[in-house]
Amino acid sequence: MKKFIIAILAAMAGLSAHAQTKPKKALPVQTLTKQTVEIACGECQFKMKGKDCELAIRIDGKPYFVDGKGIDDFGDAHGTHGFCNAISKAEVSGKIVNNRFKAEEIKLLPKN
Repeated sequence: MKKFIIAILAAMAGLSAHAQTKPKKALPVQTLTKQTVEIACGECQFKMKGKDCELAIRIDGKPYFVDGKGIDDFGDAHGTHGFCNAISKAEVSGKIVNNRFKAEEIKLLPKN
């Protein structure tokens, strides 16, 4: 009988904890069309937490990792002017979904 009561109490506690968990709201999708942004390595230049050097863009001070293009797609990321050593400007089109930029197009802009 004691085990049965403990099992019921444990089940009720589990249901109570589950009921208090709020589902996460989906973040709104933001569409960018030919917007000028900063582009570089998220870890090296934008101080983002990640597992390895990864391409990122920064808009109004907020960085986003990029999906659909790689950090070496534009040359050696670890070269003198590569994304791990310098922040560049780019014109981008795509969508920000769940705090990641889904790239449709990235065009590097000439350095001034």
